[in-house]
Amino acid sequence: MIITSIETFANEYVALVRVRTDEGDEGWGQVSPYNADITAEIVHRQVAQHVLGQDAADIEAVTRTVLDREHKFQGTYLYRALCGVDTALWDIRGKRAEQSVSQLLGGSRDRFPVYASSMQRDITPEHEAERMLELRERHGYRAFKFRIGAECGHDVDHWPGRTEDIVKTMRTRLGDDAILMVDANSAYTPKKAIEVGRMLADYGVSHYEEPCPYWELEWTREVCAALDIDVTGGEQDNNMIVWKQMIDSRAVDIVQPDICYMGGITRSLQVADYARAAGLPCTLHSANLSLVTLFSLHFMAAIENAGKYVEFTIEGAEYYPWQDRIFAPGFEIRDGDLLLSDAPGWGIEVDPEWIALSAYKVSYNGDRF
Repeated sequence: MIITSIETFANEYVALVRVRTDEGDEGWGQVSPYNADITAEIVHRQVAQHVLGQDAADIEAVTRTVLDREHKFQGTYLYRALCGVDTALWDIRGKRAEQSVSQLLGGSRDRFPVYASSMQRDITPEHEAERMLELRERHGYRAFKFRIGAECGHDVDHWPGRTEDIVKTMRTRLGDDAILMVDANSAYTPKKAIEVGRMLADYGVSHYEEPCPYWELEWTREVCAALDIDVTGGEQDNNMIVWKQMIDSRAVDIVQPDICYMGGITRSLQVADYARAAGLPCTLHSANLSLVTLFSLHFMAAIENAGKYVEFTIEGAEYYPWQDRIFAPGFEIRDGDLLLSDAPGWGIEVDPEWIALSAYKVSYNGDRF
């Protein structure tokens, strides 16, 4: 089963990858969103040339070969591009086995709890609470994540007093039974992060994501050691040495790799395995409704040390118009759970209208067209 062609269908935000083999197999994957048109070019420049002609069944060898051959240029764009091929090969593997990717990984669940994840900071606490209440009524969410601080905020709030106000408002409006989670997006130095963390604990917040700049691993470890609530992180990281340091030093209580940033399912499984051996749960980062959320659902429904929830962004087409109508069937949430199909592979069909509007490129037998 030899890989014969790699195609990309791209726009600025999303790029899908189709891999075909000499035995008629076809698999769909996706590179990481955002600057996806740039990443699609990397697929053809730095991934396809090493992948064409390889055995599509040996995904681990494909991954290893790409990273070995590109050892001088390993960086975020290489991993983001590799994800497109990796996830397409998992789709092929599932289709050939007549199993979903989750079933291939040993999963047997047909649903998984999700948390409603807000991407917005330019929103008043009252408006955010109203959105969450409406979504709970409509979909049965039990857990909710919202933004605090300012992105790379240097201890400055998005506007003065917003963080404490939104935490208090969310707890008051959603009630004591609601599971509250926050994302600081690298907002604080350790002293400030610990101060904020103690306030969060007072309001029963259970998940404190990326309190310090993610590259300051020792800062995050200091915050984690000082607080009783779960400190989480890792979405930005793709270097296995950093992951080992993060896990071995207990810099976080919950690891949060992003399948698309990591380079696909294969490398994300390595992180989950490291965490499992250390007794840490894994809750994937999946902050949009492209295929990354579908990948994450299959992954989380199968691994032994899965965290409690899959992240499900609540921003719709008005906020992220690019994530709409890429594939079918779409996501279905029932009673706060995201439903998981047992159809082979990823179990989806790509929308032909979306394909028609995308920039196309193919690598075949070493040539790019």
